[in-house]
Amino acid sequence: MILFCRVCCYLFLLIALFSCQPESQNVDWPAYLGDKSSSQYSSLTQINPSNVDRLSVSWTFKSGDADPKNRSQIQCNPLIIKGVLYGSSAKLKFFALDAATGDQLWIFNPFEEEYEMLGIGVNRGLAYWEDGNDARLLVTAGSYLFAINAKDGKIIESFGQHGKVDLHKGLGREVDDRSVTANSPGIIFENLLILGTRVSEEKGAAPGHIRAYNVLTGKIAWIFHTIPKPGEFGAETWPENAWHKTGGTNAWSGMSLDEKRGVVYIPTGSASYDFYGADRHGKNLFANCILALNARTGERLWHFQTVHHDLWDRDLPAPPNLVTVNHNGKEIEALAQITKSGYVFLFDRDSGEPLFPIKEIPVPASDLPGEQSWPTQPLPVKPLPFARQFLTEENITNISQESHDYVKEILSRTRTGAQFIPPSEEGTVIFPGFDGGGEWGGAAVDPESGILYVNANEMPWILTMVPVKKDRSNLAYNRGEGIYRQYCGGCHGIDKKGGTFMGKVPDLNQLRERYEPSGVRQILKSGKGVMPAFNWLQDRQLEVLEAYLFELKDLTVATDDNTGDLPEESTYTTTGYIRFKDPEGYPAVQPPWGTLNAIDLNKGEILWQVPLGEFKDLTARGIPVTGTENYGGPVVTKSGLLFIGATQDEMFRAFDIKDGKILWEHKLPAGGYATPSTYRVNGKQYVVIACGGGKMGTDSGDTYIAFALP
Repeated sequence: MILFCRVCCYLFLLIALFSCQPESQNVDWPAYLGDKSSSQYSSLTQINPSNVDRLSVSWTFKSGDADPKNRSQIQCNPLIIKGVLYGSSAKLKFFALDAATGDQLWIFNPFEEEYEMLGIGVNRGLAYWEDGNDARLLVTAGSYLFAINAKDGKIIESFGQHGKVDLHKGLGREVDDRSVTANSPGIIFENLLILGTRVSEEKGAAPGHIRAYNVLTGKIAWIFHTIPKPGEFGAETWPENAWHKTGGTNAWSGMSLDEKRGVVYIPTGSASYDFYGADRHGKNLFANCILALNARTGERLWHFQTVHHDLWDRDLPAPPNLVTVNHNGKEIEALAQITKSGYVFLFDRDSGEPLFPIKEIPVPASDLPGEQSWPTQPLPVKPLPFARQFLTEENITNISQESHDYVKEILSRTRTGAQFIPPSEEGTVIFPGFDGGGEWGGAAVDPESGILYVNANEMPWILTMVPVKKDRSNLAYNRGEGIYRQYCGGCHGIDKKGGTFMGKVPDLNQLRERYEPSGVRQILKSGKGVMPAFNWLQDRQLEVLEAYLFELKDLTVATDDNTGDLPEESTYTTTGYIRFKDPEGYPAVQPPWGTLNAIDLNKGEILWQVPLGEFKDLTARGIPVTGTENYGGPVVTKSGLLFIGATQDEMFRAFDIKDGKILWEHKLPAGGYATPSTYRVNGKQYVVIACGGGKMGTDSGDTYIAFALP
């Protein structure tokens, strides 16, 4: 018996030794958001609640390419593999750094000097594949997928056409003149890169079909039609032959992979046009869906639609978290999907069955001509939403009487006070707004406890529909206004004053002071920065649009020329993406305006919620910390810490995951609107974040900063 006990003791000791990670061993951040399950979690413990207040800057890297007009961003969650950090810059140069020092190893510029005249968007991360001595990065910029040698940053000529693949190709219809790009990286399964895309949200967008590319050749291995063809599952939820002309329904926010099962889980966005669906009556599968696909073949295994016939831009904004939960006494391998409306949908990963009941609630009907909104929408009973759902007179801002009265008067003229109120000409409050509850920064989940951590926005927006003018006169200016409203007004506003949606959107009212018409036409054809190309517009359409932009009110066109007209379905557009603010520029709702939340997925309960971010001016006035709008997600560590930037006050913070208490904070050189990464090299743990700024009216930046203990 004594001998048996000694043997057991030695056995347990050996197991403990082999399960420990030596402090000298490197710990990577090998995939977008930490791992292929999108956990945003690290097992590292060197930095912990007792010493995090000693964190200091270990190294910085400046790419030197921030836009001086503050229109660039860096949203990249960098990879760290074998002591090398891989990231992207403000102008989408891809680079490798020594992860211990920040020294540049190589840099790859996919566009050389062409950036200023290209609508290349932003980049949120990279995908890494390795087989023996062949290590490559699969990255997207503009309308191309590139394969780069991870060792030296050289293009891999044998991939696609001289190292790149045109994302326009292989979508089943001609879309070469439409915007097709990919902000979020694909996910690697065996020798496949499974990739979604970002497409236009306007009328005439490209379809958002999901494709798997061979990592070695760049050839398409399979495609899943998110807008089904006739005879395919879900085709009956669209008008006949919608796949010929309808767009959107795309997987822009990334995806998660269960390698053991060989299943990829993909969230999708709404069909285009976002806010008026007279040409897409029906539920519109597979828009706004969680899709479970066979990763080898693209075969649909199950799906769940979170919004039917979306009219509110309720894209699923982040990859789902794959997590094991304890539900009714059983361990279940589950999937948790956050939403822009502030809900968490929880499903059995195998069957797609919800772990908590989901109810179809009746919702108001649309009164816009031609629209047929869906009569019910699905909402989970648990967990309760982590963001408020209604803006009413009872919860409008109270930071001052002036602010309260101003907001109250506007609110009295808009539609509000219920979920899923359809867009209207009077104006409809979207709350939480177009950018949250949850957003593209994603949620972090602790695999040991089953607790999910997510940051949220509680900014109300006002969506106002306006008819698209279809002028048949011979005045180019009048006919150009209709085209402007349809394709440009959503971002630049009906009044052409611009705004801060998706970064700084320029005012177009003094366009003639900055450009000649020929220069504007080039931008419209090629795009610029985050602005996509509109090169499908005909020359006469561009001519009348220029007449409107440059206020050429005397220019005429032939009265029998209809090339400037719009299709009958293009009846409505919006006045733009307009945040609902008080006269001081603060949100119209009572604080908090940004929160950090801990949600127990086992029980479906919110454990705590704290404000995220601070306006010092308001704090100085005696107003409790309000939180701010925020972009970019959290990272959680086994030591009990949560790291997050994201906030409008440009701070980087560490929280105690037990109660949401702030343990450390550091002012960044520009907003950290990206999800951080954490890793260990040569025995030292680092936390790194991209400081690209450029959102919410803040300055653009070009810096990556890594923090470590002294």
